[in-house]
Amino acid sequence: MLDDFMTRATLAGIGVALAAAPLGSFVVWRRMAYFGDATAHAAILGVALSLALEISIFPGAVAVALLMALTVTLLSGRGYAMDTLLGVLAHSALAFGLVAVSFLSGIRIDLMAYLFGDILAVSRGDLAVIWGGAALVVALIGWRWSALLTATLNEELAYASGIDPKREQLVLTLALAITVAVAIKVVGVLLIAAMLIIPAAAARPLSRTPEGMVVIASGIGAASAVIGLRAAYVLDTPAGPSIVCVAAASFAGTSVLRVVRAGMAGGRT
Repeated sequence: MLDDFMTRATLAGIGVALAAAPLGSFVVWRRMAYFGDATAHAAILGVALSLALEISIFPGAVAVALLMALTVTLLSGRGYAMDTLLGVLAHSALAFGLVAVSFLSGIRIDLMAYLFGDILAVSRGDLAVIWGGAALVVALIGWRWSALLTATLNEELAYASGIDPKREQLVLTLALAITVAVAIKVVGVLLIAAMLIIPAAAARPLSRTPEGMVVIASGIGAASAVIGLRAAYVLDTPAGPSIVCVAAASFAGTSVLRVVRAGMAGGRT
């Protein structure tokens, strides 16, 4: 079954969706969209280092993405506005990564595949990495679920409950680095943040509990992968961007539903 490239691509898309959904929910709740973007942009430098050292892309991307996330965490609140800091680091990391790639001689590099993904070229080995990384992210967030929710809701409440919010931030940082690394092959570094944020944002109007939002976001992300791949196959469009477009359409649909519900509730009162 895995000999068919569309089957492998579909499984890869679903794997990334399952990893991105719980993490993306926390990104939305904590308003960390730019944080995720900066971490994703840094991954291209990890790709360059991995190719230069002739090792797998995954450990290099995880290491650099984690380093970027930790750098942002350490520098925040030290005289830098967060949006300015993230803007500087995100674009600087992407630029340094692209320059580093240009210095690699004797290595054939499809730069567009790393920037926008190449899900149709996913191999069995890539599938193992994607699903292994997704399982690790889900297990990590599941293990710290209650503490993460408390720290997200209120830091003072977290301290009162014996929870260190900075430690929970590091858990999210590690999960984000792993998700970025497994998603590079599917949607590329420029669209990873979209797969983190859009399904979670689309799920928000449909959910009443945090757990419900994660489950719905997982469903929206997986459906976006399947439908986006089918649309790309039929319409001959880029697969990664097509997946994100379907996710964006789902966000538009749930946003309209929320407005309609609000109007109906206002009409009753």
